[in-house]
Parts: sequence; structure tokens; C-alpha cells
Amino acid sequence: MTWVKTMRRRTFGLKAMAIGMGLGMQKGMAQMHGVMQQSWPQKPIKLLVAYPPGGVSDVMARLVAERLAQRLNVPVLVENRAGASGALAVNVVAKSAHDGYTLAFSAISPLTLSPHLGKPLVDPKDIVAVAGAMVSPVILVATPSASFADFKTLLSVAKSKPFALRWATSGAASLGHVMLEQLHAAAQVDFTHIPYKGGGQQITDALGGQFELLSVNASAAVLQHIQDGKFRALAVGSPVRLDSLPMVPTLAELGFAAANLSSQFGFFAPAGTPPMILERLNAEIQGVLGLQAVRDRLSAAECLPLKTSVLEFKRIIAQESDNMARIVKDARIVGE
Repeated sequence: MTWVKTMRRRTFGLKAMAIGMGLGMQKGMAQMHGVMQQSWPQKPIKLLVAYPPGGVSDVMARLVAERLAQRLNVPVLVENRAGASGALAVNVVAKSAHDGYTLAFSAISPLTLSPHLGKPLVDPKDIVAVAGAMVSPVILVATPSASFADFKTLLSVAKSKPFALRWATSGAASLGHVMLEQLHAAAQVDFTHIPYKGGGQQITDALGGQFELLSVNASAAVLQHIQDGKFRALAVGSPVRLDSLPMVPTLAELGFAAANLSSQFGFFAPAGTPPMILERLNAEIQGVLGLQAVRDRLSAAECLPLKTSVLEFKRIIAQESDNMARIVKDARIVGE
């Protein structure tokens, strides 16, 4: 009995020691995480914008970066890395050190659309979501070289003259490209696709009448060109009609729900970035998106803030990827 009691005491003592060590390790880890969170950031952060200067994504990225720098007390250096419909910048970030000092601002399409169109430039496993930023409607406009002024006439011309209408987008495998292919499949009309590397140059060329159609994200500049009569808005990819264009129907209203698409933008970091840094970034970005000046700028471009947790943004990306996989398969879309 004495031996049994002694063993019990020893077993209890070992268990207590193990529990104590476990609690000590947890406390130590918590303290280490706290120190890491307090020590980050200690140097400038690089933000790669996946599109050229001048577009709504570039404007918003710089607006957020300016205020994010104030909140983090370090510079946030913006660099434009356009190409591959946003995938170029995201790929550069995916291959960067996972220390929280290199981020990307991009639409989610490099992770949700491109992987279903062949060999993707970015492996979704190499990049992680940080925070949503905005939802941007896509507007289909007729340029000065187009002779039609409404969507119905557009379809009529396209049917009578296959491939005669040139449709410019921000790039192959972009959301505008999907919109084009969806209309091609649903309405049985053919267009000539003119892919660009973002929004800046295609606006200039559109104003010069170098093509008839342009699908472009809503922005103050695009809306001003519409109001000035330089562009004619034919339809919008949006959950509802835009306040600034109340007479322009959504593609869903026109009978093309599958083409009724909006761009969702956000911030990304390399896979392996410490969770506490992701959470810190997310909290600060959400704080920036809550500022009235930022909300006013988004509203002026007919965009909506996309305030999400890290987990919520991951879920949005996963759901959109599933949706795009179905669209690509049903419409037989092939990447260029």
C-alpha cells in the first residue's frame, strides 16, 4: 500500500509538473507573440499594386497605403506591378519573405479565376488573404467609334457582323474577359477580344476610338467620361443599378445573370506570414476603410468597402473560386 501511495504521489507530481510546463510554454509563446507583434513593423512595407497607375484600384491602394502608414508609423511604399490580369504582382509577393513587409493589392481573380484557365502564374497555396478592401462594379461602355447607344442594338450589330466589334478588357482571364465570354455563350454573338494590362492605357485608347466596347471597373474618371458623353454606358455588372447611372440596367436585368459580375479587391501576403501580423494588418486596414474620407472616395467611384476578417476574406475567395470554376467549365472559357 505504501508503494502504491508513493507511486500515486509521484504520478500526480509528474502530471502537475507537465501541466505546469505546458502552462509555462503557453505563457512563453503568448509573451513571444506579444513581443513580435509589438516589434512589427520596424521598417518600410512594400505594397505591390497589381495594375497600372491611374485606375480605381491604384487610386484606392494609394489612399489606403497613406493612412495605413500613419497607423503603423512606418512608410508604406506603393509600387505598380501590372501584368497577367493582376497575377504578376501577386506572384512576386507569393515568392517574397513571409515577414509582413511585402504585400499585394489586387482583385481576387488571380486566385479565383486564373487557376481554372490552365497553368496559373500564382499557386493559391503560396499566398494568403489579409483583408478585403472594396467591391467595384464593372461597366460596359460604347466608345466614340461605336454607332450604337444601347445594349439591344449592340447585340443586333454583333449578330449581323461576327467579330467586327472589338471589346477591350483589362487583360486575358480578367473579369471583363469572363463577362465577354459569358455574353458570347448566352447570346451566341462573337467579339474580337482586345486584352490590356490594366485600366490606364485602355481608357486613353477608348477615348481615341481604337475599339468599340470597353468593360472597365467603375471610377470617378470613367463616370465623368460617361456624363460628358464621351462614353455611352450600356450595362453594369453590379448587384443593383448604380446611383450615378440609374437608367443603365444591370446585366442580370437584361437577362444575362451569369455575366453580372463585380470585382472584389483586397490585400494579400506570402503564405507563412505569422498570424499575429495578418490580424494586425487586417485590423488596421479595416480601421482605414472605416474613415469617412476613404468611404467618400469609394462612393465617388461607385465602389463599396469590403470590410472582412482574415477568415471571412478567405471564405469569399474560396466561394468565388468555386463559382468561377463552374462558369469556366459551362462557358468553355480558355485562357490566352
